[in-house]
Amino acid sequence: MGRVTRRELSTASPILVVGVLGVLAGGLLSAATASAPTRHIAWAVAYLVLVVGVAQLCLGAGQALLAERPPRWSVTIAELVLFNLGNAGVLIGTVLEMPWLVDVGGIALIVALVYFMLGARGSAGLKLLRYCYWFVVVVLLVSIPTGLVLARVLN
Repeated sequence: MGRVTRRELSTASPILVVGVLGVLAGGLLSAATASAPTRHIAWAVAYLVLVVGVAQLCLGAGQALLAERPPRWSVTIAELVLFNLGNAGVLIGTVLEMPWLVDVGGIALIVALVYFMLGARGSAGLKLLRYCYWFVVVVLLVSIPTGLVLARVLN
């Protein structure tokens, strides 16, 4: 793996910052509700840590390292906004039991993932990182429709 350039990091930095905040928010929510957890809170904690946090960190860092050229700032912002509006829709829709909002959030997440997939094209090297990146994308692409169906069935 080559050296990470300042440009690669600066392009991914908004996505990475929000990913870290997602992990922290999940931890804080868990700590704040530890004495009286509910099914929705436990799910929200896991979602914040795994999807808003870890998955977003993987997508942002992976794209920055794998793309032949770092994405334009406007693309990074579009990915950031779509991914996090989608996450907000899924989180709020699930907690408030509003399946239509979960659906809208899921669609925004899928669109964001298409941007992330297109943005990670390019570099011929870094095979292991590329496989890990695509694994995260595939897991999310399988999980989103599964979650949308479960949101409808369970509510």
